[in-house]
Amino acid sequence: MKTVKIIIERSKDMFSAYAENIEGIYGGGDTVAEAKKSILDAIELYKKYNSNIPSLIKGKYEIVYKFDVQSLLNYYKGVFTNAALERITGINQKQFQHYATGLKKPRVTQAKKIESALHSLGSELMAVEL
Repeated sequence: MKTVKIIIERSKDMFSAYAENIEGIYGGGDTVAEAKKSILDAIELYKKYNSNIPSLIKGKYEIVYKFDVQSLLNYYKGVFTNAALERITGINQKQFQHYATGLKKPRVTQAKKIESALHSLGSELMAVEL
């Protein structure tokens, strides 16, 4: 399936979103949820008002969101505590607090460790039946 990669980043006063693999699609908002809605609206407007639509957004496609660590931690702070993140990643809770506030940025290896742990948890949850 075709994939549209959306980058979500925190700036000083808002969250911005843009399509990494399609030029001209941008969105933003005060929250990640607003930025996600804005970028989905932008894709629909792009398809509606442009005659030359990239093949990537013709027909069926999936959206993949790529966050910076600070934005991800703030977006999911009501779901994951720093203690829970420490348990699944092995990274100290204080480090997560520094990452969430923007005081520090994780090294690439730390960011990949967080991503891998979340993907592993997601796969585990997808296998659960109730």
